[in-house]
Amino acid sequence: MTILVIGARGSVGRHVVDRLLAAGEPVRASVRNPATADLPAGVPVVAADLTRPETLAPALRGVRKVFAYAPTEGAGDFAAAATEAGVEHVVLLSSGSVLLPSANGNLIAEEHRAVEVTMAASGLHWTPIRPLVLATNALNWADDIRDEGVVHLVHPEAKTAPIHERDVAAVAVAALLGQDDVDGMLTGPRLLSQREQVELIGAAAGRPVRIEELAETEARRQFGQFEKPEVVDAILAFIVDAARGGSPATGTVERVLGRPGIDFAQWADEHFRLP
Repeated sequence: MTILVIGARGSVGRHVVDRLLAAGEPVRASVRNPATADLPAGVPVVAADLTRPETLAPALRGVRKVFAYAPTEGAGDFAAAATEAGVEHVVLLSSGSVLLPSANGNLIAEEHRAVEVTMAASGLHWTPIRPLVLATNALNWADDIRDEGVVHLVHPEAKTAPIHERDVAAVAVAALLGQDDVDGMLTGPRLLSQREQVELIGAAAGRPVRIEELAETEARRQFGQFEKPEVVDAILAFIVDAARGGSPATGTVERVLGRPGIDFAQWADEHFRLP
């Protein structure tokens, strides 16, 4: 029973592929450019793009289960193609923000909510996986840490519970393999301020990392170099909410996996330790 992993080169998707292979499951990997897939030998690779409906039917042929990232567009086309292909179960990487009352109206939360609504209306059997804050977000600090030994932060005392991408993948694979109690918001095991996260990264990298605090107006300008204004508004709203204590730590990972979630200190050690 082939399982298609869409976005197999992504930070979560690659771990989904690896865990399914370790479990002896037949896997088909989907990436936008198969020529640069860099996936384990023997894994069939196809090119599926959720924004290009014509790529979906070939990728889904013979597939019974799918792991996919929630697309900001093309959700309806994907649901239709999956239904036509006879897919029995879709595990959708969504966002824990859809479960936060304080995120009602937030662009990022509403985009994920819209995809979930589409899936719910499709008639497909589907399961949402809802991480709130991915630890990989801290990779956005990597260049400044390497080049200047500094991180520029707005509300550095804002606390979140970042989750390791391996834990997200482990919960997704549990759902793909039939576990049915994976509902709930996924977080790391403990709340850490942004300042504490930077300190743990500095310890892993073996170098001091200085924090420069930004006013919200300056943060808006910096974020706006890379994102549209409405996305900047959404990101800042999450940070402000976290500064007010609105970003929780949950026990969902431990309940589903039967072990505590991977701590951010370990994530930092894996991603920032210098050779």
